[in-house]
Amino acid sequence: MSENPIPPRSLFGAIRPRRLSRAFRAARSEGASAVEMRNLHEFTRSTLQINLSVKPGPHIAEQLHKLFDLDAVALFDADLREVYTAGKWSVDVNELAQNVYHFESSDDDRQTGISRRVIRLGSVPIGSLVLRGDVDPLTSSALAAIIAITFDRFRATANESRIEAEREAERMRATVLDSLAHAYKTPLTAIRAASSGLAEMGRLSAAQAELVSLIDEQAALLNELTNRLLTTARLESADVQGTRLALQLEMVSVAALIEEIVASLGERSAANEIRIEVAPRDFAFPCDRRLVSMLLTQYLDNACKYSDAESPITVRAERSETEVLLSVHSFGDIIPPSDRERIFDRYYRTSAAATRAAGTGIGLSIAKSAAAAHGGSVWVAAGERGGNTFFAAFPVPAETSLSASSFPDPERNIA
Repeated sequence: MSENPIPPRSLFGAIRPRRLSRAFRAARSEGASAVEMRNLHEFTRSTLQINLSVKPGPHIAEQLHKLFDLDAVALFDADLREVYTAGKWSVDVNELAQNVYHFESSDDDRQTGISRRVIRLGSVPIGSLVLRGDVDPLTSSALAAIIAITFDRFRATANESRIEAEREAERMRATVLDSLAHAYKTPLTAIRAASSGLAEMGRLSAAQAELVSLIDEQAALLNELTNRLLTTARLESADVQGTRLALQLEMVSVAALIEEIVASLGERSAANEIRIEVAPRDFAFPCDRRLVSMLLTQYLDNACKYSDAESPITVRAERSETEVLLSVHSFGDIIPPSDRERIFDRYYRTSAAATRAAGTGIGLSIAKSAAAAHGGSVWVAAGERGGNTFFAAFPVPAETSLSASSFPDPERNIA
């Protein structure tokens, strides 16, 4: 037995303060966690009620600063390239928040009291969150996840609004096109009737007859452009409404259609020899003649604009049992692969095209719509011997299927 036993009271007296200290710290920690959980719940509720018609960043930064009693908050939205802050920062907070995003550095610095989090949507970084103050690391991570969802909701709402605005603009534009085209029809009809009447009257001098012929020729061109405008309005209206245009189907002789289009080009094709290759020569297929004519006219018009001077342009038409394949090849600057998909988008023009010839950037989008209205498709590929080939494929209904060998691969079918 020890000579100097410690009295039980002294033993209890020695350990009681430490036990009370641990219990106090645990209770305080549990209390802080409960407060953070309540704040986290309140923050989640506020983000669900946020007005998504305005940028959510400023509201989120202020809410975090207020709810969690933080010294300072910085929030970076990578999509909008904006940093939102609340509280006071003694450093360049813009650089700090953007570095967290760019270097994907999520950490907690106990010495400075700064928590950094990359805001991710799935595995994709979409922003960053920097907090200075007393906040649990798990809470920081939860806040970043909630903000990611809010940013995504804002983007989805903004996209829906943009798409609806674009649809409304397209509806208005299609309506205006249709109205203008119909308005032009009446004076054009009068001009053509008057020029024809003058020509039939006779007794015109050579100079007068030439002027009348010019009036008639240009009036016919305006009439053709007006008809194309009306068809464009029909196509765009169908695109906006998400419906397929009602086609006016008829059996069309492909060789005759191509020859008619080439003849209509007039002076536009004077610098090029246009070669026509149709196999078999006499085949026809059911289609909307006006739409297919618009597509081929656009292909040939572009070929004349952008081809090398005095180089040949080749128009081909082939058939299989299920498809008709039309193509126009011309020699000129090869369209880069990165532009080949986008070139059929409305208003898109390659940099080379913009400097070489005037244009609106809608012609090829109309060609795409014309093919799509038939359930077909369009694409462009580089030629094996240089230049570009524009393709259009049209399905043939089973009941009018044509018996012929299958098409070769389009990439091997290029001039």
